[in-house]
Amino acid sequence: MEVAEKHIPSGYALGPPWSFNGSALYQLHLVKAETARAFIPKEFKLVEAFGYTLGGFFLAHYDDTPAAMFDELVVIAGIIWNPPTSCAWAARVLVNSHEACRHGRKEVGLPSHVGIFSKRDVKTRDTPMSKCNRFLNMLGIGSNFIDSKEHSEIEIAESRGSSLISLCSISLPHVVPHSENDKKWMGPKIRMSLPSFSGQTIHNPHLLKYCCQIQCRVRAVEAAKVSGPMKVNFPKPSDDDELSDDNSDTKLSAAEEEEWNRSISVLLSKPILALEFSHLKMQVEAPTVVVPHSIYNDKGDSRVR
Repeated sequence: MEVAEKHIPSGYALGPPWSFNGSALYQLHLVKAETARAFIPKEFKLVEAFGYTLGGFFLAHYDDTPAAMFDELVVIAGIIWNPPTSCAWAARVLVNSHEACRHGRKEVGLPSHVGIFSKRDVKTRDTPMSKCNRFLNMLGIGSNFIDSKEHSEIEIAESRGSSLISLCSISLPHVVPHSENDKKWMGPKIRMSLPSFSGQTIHNPHLLKYCCQIQCRVRAVEAAKVSGPMKVNFPKPSDDDELSDDNSDTKLSAAEEEEWNRSISVLLSKPILALEFSHLKMQVEAPTVVVPHSIYNDKGDSRVR
């Protein structure tokens, strides 16, 4: 799938909340706390237990947005404590839209990059339904499907000028309903709010908080299988490289390579739950600037500065 063309004037100019319609897979992983902390600003406390936090990824295809149709992969480093609740922190975002990339960077403070999403269908043998899914079906939240015969492979790479850097491959099982008239397999309708922190990037130095209001049908599905690149060939600096607003430079510093490898570690961590969002309607509210007002002592207690 090629990178979407620029759209002028931008649909984002109409102002927040910005609306996105489509479908998504939200997959939670157990991520090592030391891996997640490398992404988290020092002002925040990581929510962790036994050396792990909850991270994973959000893979979406949007049919209707202020930037028209595009795909998005959000690599979620972990969860940070924000009394009385908690918020997610994005380690890396890839979108196949220059317009969406610019908006994510400058307006929402996301670590957005332009990416390429290549999808293909692969035939597989039938496999029996897992014990986990049978148990979820008993609770009424399982995927209630017959064995699939094929799956989708999505190859995701980051675009750096004329170069591509492979990030990962995500294998999505096809799920087939028992019958066309059976609507229960899509799962119940829900409304939920996903608060997140962002910012402190070269494009937006402020520490921000924003919220995604979501309406969709949700069901538990078989976890997608993620594989990393066989070999990452990072583009080498050249005398002709020039920095641009679209980050089309082909250079990666040592720090960027380390951050890239940490993002792959998050994607390759152990999945514990996969949720499919269908008939997704998401509204992203305008970010607000956060002024850190508390710090934590060694016991994790907070005190006002």
